[in-house]
Amino acid sequence: MIDPVAKFPSELDQLPDRDTEETAEWAASLDAVAKAAGPHRAAYLMRRTLQHAEGAGLALPKLLETDYVNTIPSSAEPVIDGDEEMERRITAWNRWNAAAMVTRGSKYGVGGHIATFASAAWLYETGFNHFFRGKEGDGSGDQLYIQGHASPGIYARAFLDGRLTEAHLDKFRQESAGDGLPSYPHPRRLPWLWEFPTVSMGLGPLSAIYQARFNRYLTNRNIKDVSHSHVWAFLGDGEMDEPESTAALALAAREGLDNLTFVINCNLQRLDGPVRANFKIVQELEAQFRGAGWNVVKSLWGGAWDELFQLDTTGALVRRLREVPDAQVQTYQTRDAAYIREDFFGKDPALVEMAKLLSDDKILECFHLSRGGHEPRKVYAAYKAALSHKGAPTVILAQTVKGFTLGEGFASKNANHQMKKLTNDEFKNMRDLLELPISDAQFVDGQVPYGHPGADSPEVRYLQERRAALGGPAPARRSHAIEALPAPADKSFAAFDKGSGSQSMATTMAFVRLMKDLIRDKTTGKRWVPIVPDEARTFGMESLFPSLGIYSPKGQTYEPVDRDQLMYYREAKDGQILNEGITEAGSMADFIAASSSYATHGEPMIPFYIFYSMFGWQRTADQMWQLGDQLGRGFLVGATAGRTTLTGEGLQHADGHSPVIAATNPAALSYDPAFAYEVAAIVKEGLRRMYGEAAPGEDRDVFYYLTVYNEPMPQPAKPAGIDEGIIKGLYRFNTAEAAGVTVPVNAPRIQLLGSGTAIHWTLEAQKLLAEEWGVAADVWSATSWTELRRDALEADAALLRGEERTPFIRTALEGVDSPVLAVSDYMRQVPDQIAQWVEQDYSSLGADGFGLSDTREAARRHFGVDAQSIVVAALAQLAKRGEVPVTAVKEARERYGL
Repeated sequence: MIDPVAKFPSELDQLPDRDTEETAEWAASLDAVAKAAGPHRAAYLMRRTLQHAEGAGLALPKLLETDYVNTIPSSAEPVIDGDEEMERRITAWNRWNAAAMVTRGSKYGVGGHIATFASAAWLYETGFNHFFRGKEGDGSGDQLYIQGHASPGIYARAFLDGRLTEAHLDKFRQESAGDGLPSYPHPRRLPWLWEFPTVSMGLGPLSAIYQARFNRYLTNRNIKDVSHSHVWAFLGDGEMDEPESTAALALAAREGLDNLTFVINCNLQRLDGPVRANFKIVQELEAQFRGAGWNVVKSLWGGAWDELFQLDTTGALVRRLREVPDAQVQTYQTRDAAYIREDFFGKDPALVEMAKLLSDDKILECFHLSRGGHEPRKVYAAYKAALSHKGAPTVILAQTVKGFTLGEGFASKNANHQMKKLTNDEFKNMRDLLELPISDAQFVDGQVPYGHPGADSPEVRYLQERRAALGGPAPARRSHAIEALPAPADKSFAAFDKGSGSQSMATTMAFVRLMKDLIRDKTTGKRWVPIVPDEARTFGMESLFPSLGIYSPKGQTYEPVDRDQLMYYREAKDGQILNEGITEAGSMADFIAASSSYATHGEPMIPFYIFYSMFGWQRTADQMWQLGDQLGRGFLVGATAGRTTLTGEGLQHADGHSPVIAATNPAALSYDPAFAYEVAAIVKEGLRRMYGEAAPGEDRDVFYYLTVYNEPMPQPAKPAGIDEGIIKGLYRFNTAEAAGVTVPVNAPRIQLLGSGTAIHWTLEAQKLLAEEWGVAADVWSATSWTELRRDALEADAALLRGEERTPFIRTALEGVDSPVLAVSDYMRQVPDQIAQWVEQDYSSLGADGFGLSDTREAARRHFGVDAQSIVVAALAQLAKRGEVPVTAVKEARERYGL
């Protein structure tokens, strides 16, 4: 009897074996096969046994890789429900016009990409003809994430079906006149066509996963049944190197998002060369996705390969395909049959014999033309399989040739991503290959013509009939005519107007309290989408857990450890809170899906994403740009804000620059409120502008960014008549006299502008200046340096147009005859945004440099922004004007130990 211990790794000894002799017999059988038929045969039997076990539902680990062949054999392919010849002609027109558009534009030097759509044409066309649901049918239709570099092919199709004209195509990448076509999918630039911006690679796949998840969220919360919507994400194999591309694969599998399909165009090339020159990207991606729990469908080889696989009685062909690196497959695309016979078939005696049965034409057909992604039957079968698979998302790995049909000068060339045009001779060769009725005479003045079979042609009628049956044109974005949401009861906002008396409250706490009241609103409360990246307890939001519930498609399948507590951790299928774990990128993807639901689904949702301030814009600014491009609406809240408020946390937590980054985003309205009533006023205004009755000409496609602090301070009552100043960015909070400090008659005066938590240091400095130096200081709350700057820039632009307009910052400070000192818990660049429009003497203080671990007081002294530092800076400014003695500055530094 064979000793099983000698045959298995020691770690398996701990597993019980009720029949060691039977186990040993299985091992001996495998050894015998390996000895008699070779290791390849033994490996084959093991793979087939594991596949059979998986199909039978046995609880075994899945194979991470399968052979380098199609998942669906030709014999199992479904019949295409349509006219294949008609679809071939339609695709030919679209291929032609996509290439013509970019080539014609090349004379203006605006660039463009030809090769990507050439490789992916059938991946799109098969979907448009048979699968992608439009928005004119029931529900919301499908959501399509189009690969950015393939945009010319989408424009070409829109031209064929009458949604674009030749004039539009001739303005590809020429938008300044107002009717041009953007380079890539940009909803802000072409909002009737594009839904999702995708060309910042990696963000498309991440957003697609969270869009599919948000669809389930809407359905499970009974907001809208979008269970028939399917999310399709078209990606490049090179794009999968972006960490965001694969960051949420496990989430999609864990939540069983079978309403999601990734279609990865595996043309084996990225921008400069092969994706995996010495390896195989398809196999790598298969292992990655299968390991994450996805259903994987490979569509690698076209029908011409069927004969070769039938001749492969030893498995030598499959083994060779598996071992040839991608860069060599790319080389085969450009070489003759003799080279392929020697290099591919010549490596194995069995393949040498097989090659003797193949003509040169057959070899070239297989290695140059026949790919699974180029044959509609293969693509159709893969899409059908994806839609029929339940319980997990699907990824389709479709092998193609980059630059397919564009000629020998393009196909599989390393440089084809940068190649922007074809010659007329290349176009004529392409015309003959595609069998298009375009004559040489149509090349007028050496320019390639656009091609169109006619608005009433069989091709156009077929295309339009297919789209009508699927629910209308696609891609398409709908700006639904949605009634304004009713404003929440004013008492929710007014609750902060009286202040907190002697009780201390941080503005983070004030924001959370406001959200709790707004979510209770009977009309709009259900539309709030609270998003938290595993920091709810930090922000004081744990009280929302039992009342709102944390969204989980499985509900709560366990008894929480804190079930006996008032604020226990409650998950629910209809939960309202999206608690994403430690993933700011995932949280932002949630926010983007919710913020654009008003367009995607016709259901306005009000997301607020509250995050550790430092880990917002610094970490996910690209997604925030994506949010602006997608016309998203909602509230981003940078909590525990500022460089000096997080006691002890140190450099990587001390945020001193997020408002600088936010200022670069035209769609972001940035506020740094100091008091609770300011938070309430800004949120109230944001709800009106984004979801309520907007003023004529007012841009509603914006989002609000608020910084709130974790520093508990007494909250003052709201002064009268300051609402305009809160929203526009500046108002006088008090004067020296109103503050109750005693100053001499005709005392030197200075204006202290503070934002966020810095207002409290300026108020302390106001007192010190009066009591110790005889200086009167007025304190202003600068709720938004950025909005003040934007208003001033607009005023400058108006002057250039011959219009008289005064910036609000000048209007607010009109009549002030004293210097201005601006103070912020952010770097000086934040308050200095307004410097050039302040007519008074201006200076600033801020927390420049890296953060550090210490107490708040020590950190503020380190950065020179505490009350005593403000006093010294104020005295220095007044001394320059001769209003206080120069010696006062030195005396103050010594007194305060600066």
